[in-house]
Amino acid sequence: MSAIEIKPSYLSGEWFIALCIAILFFLPAFPASGQTSDDWQPRVRTEVQAQNLDAAFAVVEQRLAQAPDDLEAHGWRGRLLAWKGHWPEAEAEYLLVLRSFPKDVEVLTSLSDVLLWQQKWQDSLQILDQARKISPSDPEVLVRRARVLSLLGHVPEARSQYRETLHFDPNNQDARTAMADLGPNTVHELRIGDDVDFFNYTGAAQTQGISLNSRWNQRWSTVFGTSIYQRFGENAAKFLASTAFHFTPNNWLNVGGAVANQQQVVPTHEAFFEYGHTFRFRDHWIRGLEGSFQQHWYWYNGAHVLTFATNQIVYLPRDWTWTLAVIGARTGFAGTPVAWEPSGWSKIGFPLPRHFTGNVFYAVGTENFSQIDQIGRIAGHTYGGGLRYQMAERQDITGYVSRQDLKLNQTITSFGLSYGIHF
Repeated sequence: MSAIEIKPSYLSGEWFIALCIAILFFLPAFPASGQTSDDWQPRVRTEVQAQNLDAAFAVVEQRLAQAPDDLEAHGWRGRLLAWKGHWPEAEAEYLLVLRSFPKDVEVLTSLSDVLLWQQKWQDSLQILDQARKISPSDPEVLVRRARVLSLLGHVPEARSQYRETLHFDPNNQDARTAMADLGPNTVHELRIGDDVDFFNYTGAAQTQGISLNSRWNQRWSTVFGTSIYQRFGENAAKFLASTAFHFTPNNWLNVGGAVANQQQVVPTHEAFFEYGHTFRFRDHWIRGLEGSFQQHWYWYNGAHVLTFATNQIVYLPRDWTWTLAVIGARTGFAGTPVAWEPSGWSKIGFPLPRHFTGNVFYAVGTENFSQIDQIGRIAGHTYGGGLRYQMAERQDITGYVSRQDLKLNQTITSFGLSYGIHF
């Protein structure tokens, strides 16, 4: 029997070309630079924990270059863009993911956050409504929804939503803190107070006042008040009324006026309007800014004053506030030319232990035009401070003391105390 000869087999030229084409076709599917399809997310998490957002973003961009349809990578891109402050771009990424996964609660809540930060509060609420239908007991959804409701001015609904959050998560600190910040569910504040001024050049003066401040709904509020003055041997009675309209959650217009009996110590007529706007920030140092412009007319017997004032309240961390006001006053007296007088004041507010809050303030120039002794002259420098004690959930006592140094070694020392009840 002859031996069987076995010869090696070789690929023909056509098969070799087809194999090369197949290799070239599938080659892009394999990750480059040693990054596999499974290890990019741990790398992103590691960079995020180290607060290296740019490095994490580079990893995600590399992943999307290899797999443009990877929705997990698009979700990470949305998160990183949101954290870097690129909110419209983050919104677009989240919407891209939701087109394929419309019931992803994590993506829905993330989208609601970037809408909230862009002050698209109504849109944010609609997204959270969708998330609540999918996951009705999720505390992350409920506490976000309560926050948006509060910003929209729906305080009773926000309070109810916080209570629901605490029902499902009794230890939720965000809900507890927000409930405390909302305060009691009240509409009116009735305040009664007394102020005393001691002069080193004349007899003391005293003022008693009562006011009712009502917030009827998220748009309308009113103030009515009466003050009785005893100053420089004269008695005066003044009635004040104003109404404010919040035509958006961040914008309001306030108009009002006052009338008093004929006398020489306080204005007989007043009128004013104020426009204000609130800014909110995602910043470690500044939580928000409330700015307003006010124009106020005062008519006295024999004198008139027009003031232009701008007022800013800066909301700082840990419930501190800083208020700054600048005022320009146009004064005129019978038989004398018109004159302009500048003034301003600043106040720092801060929390204290055991239900107390405090403030210190400083003023320079003519800062109080509701009394005749404050116009037509520079009032000098005023220093003072105040305390507020929250007696109960619906009651408080507020007091202040100040000293004003005038020209010619004249001084005014003032004290005030008021009691407020909320109902």
